[in-house]
Amino acid sequence: MQPAALSDLVKRASELTTEVTGLGADRILPVSEQFQTLLPGYGLRRGSVVGVTGEVSGTTSLLLALLSAASRAGSWCAVVGVPTMGYVAAAETGVVLERLALVPNPGPDWPNVVAALIDGFDVVVIAVGRAASGRVAASVCAQMAARARRRGSVLVPFGSGWEGAEVTLSLRESGGWEGVGEGVGRQVTITSHGRGAAALGRQAHVWLPAPGGIAASNTGQYYGPPNVEPVNAGPSRLRVVR
Repeated sequence: MQPAALSDLVKRASELTTEVTGLGADRILPVSEQFQTLLPGYGLRRGSVVGVTGEVSGTTSLLLALLSAASRAGSWCAVVGVPTMGYVAAAETGVVLERLALVPNPGPDWPNVVAALIDGFDVVVIAVGRAASGRVAASVCAQMAARARRRGSVLVPFGSGWEGAEVTLSLRESGGWEGVGEGVGRQVTITSHGRGAAALGRQAHVWLPAPGGIAASNTGQYYGPPNVEPVNAGPSRLRVVR
């Protein structure tokens, strides 16, 4: 009988508390309603790689909003390589600060930092362009994905330069600023694409910023072959674009 690897003996932080939502490797971590139609299974599947990209301001808010529901449900999250992210912004988006770890500058040994976090956290974000200084080698992507799959964590590459994400959420601005004072916001479009169940792209229009970080402004859209409905998405929520 082979001895267990050290990483296999490490417990996730969420396993040490009484809040154990979605601990099974086959479970789905919850996301806010506006993200549900964009992700296979209506949430963040343990062991998967979910990318977040965008060329407009607000992408960090999108990232935090993606984490917020899982955080409130008891999951622990770590964000690596985003020195501009602060606890105030995270709290305003609904992330539970007691279950959030920020590693602003992981240094050149960032793969080992991320690997260690995967062993102990439910969701691990790695800022590709900052921590990894651009495109990550395919072999490193594969190793990180395999570790997340084995440990039942969700790996979230933030920015371009990562190969092999099962689904990627992209943010682009689709409308101007509206409102006054604290009501100022703008409409943005989130698109998702990937492989497998995410091969047929989806998109949703939301207002950003908004209370809780992000709020749905109208019905999400599904784009792909006509008369094909996304898995787990009823026609009342999605509209086929022909």
